[in-house]
Amino acid sequence: MSISGRLYSVATACLLVAGAVPVAAQPTTGQPSTISLRGYVLASGQRFTASETFETIFGQSVQPFWGAGLELVDAGGFYLDFGFSRFKKTGERAFFFEGDGFGLNTPLTVTITPLELTAGFRFNPASRVVPYVGGGIGSYGYEETSDFEDEAFEDRHVGYLAVGGVDFRISRWFGISADVQYTHVPGILGTGGVSQEAGETDLGGVAARFRVLFGR
Repeated sequence: MSISGRLYSVATACLLVAGAVPVAAQPTTGQPSTISLRGYVLASGQRFTASETFETIFGQSVQPFWGAGLELVDAGGFYLDFGFSRFKKTGERAFFFEGDGFGLNTPLTVTITPLELTAGFRFNPASRVVPYVGGGIGSYGYEETSDFEDEAFEDRHVGYLAVGGVDFRISRWFGISADVQYTHVPGILGTGGVSQEAGETDLGGVAARFRVLFGR
């Protein structure tokens, strides 16, 4: 099974386990729990720190991610977030010469699969508009495939993140959020190909994210 397949298996297992949390979290006194479980779907656009690498391969440095996740939210404001997302796109192999990138007209497919764990705080959580901040750690998979099997590449590294944004509660069980997330993922890029020629080593960047939230 590929790394991407294993990631989705892990995420599915986490969803099944988390689905049992509301039942287990009910106190024996009959009082409602102060911890709630929320699911979400995610769309984001990330401007990669390795801007020259992604501009040369794909024509622009801003690329889309899609994903989903789960949040454990405490009534006091603390939260824990587990999210996974995916980027996959076909561009072309390229090289750098005197500071300029040139395509080689050879298809290159890049797949990026982040798994991220974030802890943070939600301000004034009883309000309909809730600002939040957080920080965390992630595991970031990177894969390159092309028509030539000997040029395939696959790796996974630890990275770090910081996020800040606002939740908008539309109803008791439904909401949306918008935030900005910064990620720093050293070590995957810069070991070969156009990223090495451009001197870029960070797979992270700055992402504008939009989430649809389900749950209290």
